[in-house]
Amino acid sequence: MAFPAGLSFGNCKEMSDGALLMNFARCLDFLYPPACALCRDPLRDGRYLCQTCRDGLPRIEIPFCVQCGGPITGFVPEDVLCSQCRGKTFAFEFARAAAQAREQTRMLMHSYKYGRQLHLYRELALLAEEAWHDPRISSQHDPPWVLVPVPLHWRRRRWRWFNQSLEIAHSLSRNRSLRCEQALRRVRCTNQQTLLNRRERLANLRGAFRLSRREKRLQTLRNQPVLLVDDVFTTGSTAEECARVLIEDGDAEKVVVLTVLRG
Repeated sequence: MAFPAGLSFGNCKEMSDGALLMNFARCLDFLYPPACALCRDPLRDGRYLCQTCRDGLPRIEIPFCVQCGGPITGFVPEDVLCSQCRGKTFAFEFARAAAQAREQTRMLMHSYKYGRQLHLYRELALLAEEAWHDPRISSQHDPPWVLVPVPLHWRRRRWRWFNQSLEIAHSLSRNRSLRCEQALRRVRCTNQQTLLNRRERLANLRGAFRLSRREKRLQTLRNQPVLLVDDVFTTGSTAEECARVLIEDGDAEKVVVLTVLRG
């Protein structure tokens, strides 16, 4: 179900961070028919990946870790924890990603985030939506999920022009008829985490997120199940800190993490 243009659902609006870029991209589509973002074959179906490339994306299938969503090789029970999650406690219930971060999916995500190819959010959101096949997500109806995107610090958003997680959450909100709330804000611009381990990442992120002023005032998440939306789940440190704030300060009933990719 798609909402009419201009309709606000929660506080994720149709005219979101990257709207100007998207309008510009639509104009270019009239002049230059789009090509597949991976193989460059011409497209005529309104998508940005051809069927062959879509089918070839490395989906995460059973078996995978029931806590972090990472794929597990070999013959193991379906309900299993990986070695990284065993014996640990988490603020979020579980994390679920649709695909693995491999060459094709990394290229897509890199083009989207750093190449300012905002139109790819639709392909990435459709990929993330495949995680709804997980009954732990699809069975939540009463009350329904509230989508909360992981925020960017304003400096990083100004440089990138848009928040990649917000655009994906916004698309999921329309496709799934779910409320989307920008309930978090990033109050500290943290160092890049690429070379840090999980413990160092958690320390780096401590205190980096707070409830948004709107959320503090309206308390929209109280006793609600929250689906925290992000682009990539790597060590889970960002998800852990966001979930902690949503539960401790926002009184959310529970937090589940939904990402496009599992790093």
